[in-house]
Amino acid sequence: MNQHRAKLKQLRITNDLFQKDIASLLGISTSYYSSIERGMRNPTLNLAKKTADLFGESIENIFYHNTKLEE
Repeated sequence: MNQHRAKLKQLRITNDLFQKDIASLLGISTSYYSSIERGMRNPTLNLAKKTADLFGESIENIFYHNTKLEE
């Protein structure tokens, strides 16, 4: 299960946005954004960067905040 889904949803709700709003701002379909938020798909690095910039967060904070990186 992808750990970023709870963080994305939290950021979206905190910013009073709908999935369609974020998808439009990112230039992707609502269904694609929804699948990322639900953990069904992973964003490209470029899309992860755009998403992080949109929320004023780092990529790591959104997409890796609950995972431990193995050495």
